Amino acid sequence: MPTRTVEIINLPVTTPGTARQIKVIRYGSPGSHPKVYVQTSLHADEIPGMLVTHHLDRMLGRADREDRIKGEIVLLPVANPIGLSLFLRGRLSGRFELGNGVNFNRNYPDVSDTVAKNVADSLTEDAAANVSVIREHIRAAIDAFPAPDETSFLRKTLMFLAADADVCLDLHCDWEAVMHVYLGTPLWPEARDLPAQIGAHATMLAEVSGGNPFDEAVGGIWWDLARRFPQYPIPPACLSSTVELRGEKDISHELAHMDADNLFRFFVRREAVEGDPGPLPDLLTPATPLEGVDPVKAPHPGVVVYLKRPGDRIRAGEAVAEIIDPWNDAKTKHTLVHSRVSGVMFSRRSDRFARAGQTLCRVGHRT
Repeated sequence: MPTRTVEIINLPVTTPGTARQIKVIRYGSPGSHPKVYVQTSLHADEIPGMLVTHHLDRMLGRADREDRIKGEIVLLPVANPIGLSLFLRGRLSGRFELGNGVNFNRNYPDVSDTVAKNVADSLTEDAAANVSVIREHIRAAIDAFPAPDETSFLRKTLMFLAADADVCLDLHCDWEAVMHVYLGTPLWPEARDLPAQIGAHATMLAEVSGGNPFDEAVGGIWWDLARRFPQYPIPPACLSSTVELRGEKDISHELAHMDADNLFRFFVRREAVEGDPGPLPDLLTPATPLEGVDPVKAPHPGVVVYLKRPGDRIRAGEAVAEIIDPWNDAKTKHTLVHSRVSGVMFSRRSDRFARAGQTLCRVGHRT
């Protein structure tokens, strides 16, 4: 019997005559494990994930009709209806909340102190029991977190839906980019099947990247608690990752179907869906610390002419772009901009005029 259900969660009304909702699609038995949580377009102007979840929903629907869903799978095809309504002069501007300028993927609730206090007397030598009790207290702490306005309620709701997941994927995209992912350092190398399966050209590892983004707020509590209670076995029980689905204009049914198929195979490999995932592809590039990424910056304003494309392998000291200052007329200033590290250029800006100090592209350090 098919298990697919749809829940609509209403966000608080902030001004008269307006109302927004979150659509939650569920497969499998609620509360069962492995639990996979997937949300897309938290930065609402990053569209590729919406099409990926469209195809992924169809694939999961077929598996559901064949009784192959063995855990619980939760899909949010539009994770940020607030941002999706923010159009400025005809252009979607869904990355920042306009009222206070805060990034929609920052400042998620940190419940580590509360959970640590509440589980201190319940932890044992049984790792599975510890995971169960910690998940219970994570959900309770998030549920108790104040959410007086629409945006804080959105953050709280997303975290609550993902709090007990074994896998939590936050689908984003970059300016112009190849596929790349961000993972918590304690998840490596056990999480290598994710970047390998989806064909990531770069995998960046960090315990704390700054600003408490969604994936770290959900997954980071596990290694924080392991550090606080070294006498007890506390595994990194949630593979939480930000997946960057190439660039903002890389939208086609062919790409979306391929990405959905790779995610589906990953779910099979993680035993949330029954089946044969096929052989695991080779990892394209070794994982590297996020701190080793070189954000190549413009030394002065001007027109940007890129000399390298996303996916190109770069040598330390190699020129990746040229900045041309149009102000100087006949004595126009031409400046070559070089990478400080060897690695893969995994993203670059899509606009071609830079302000001084602006990041032009990012090169992931190759070990």
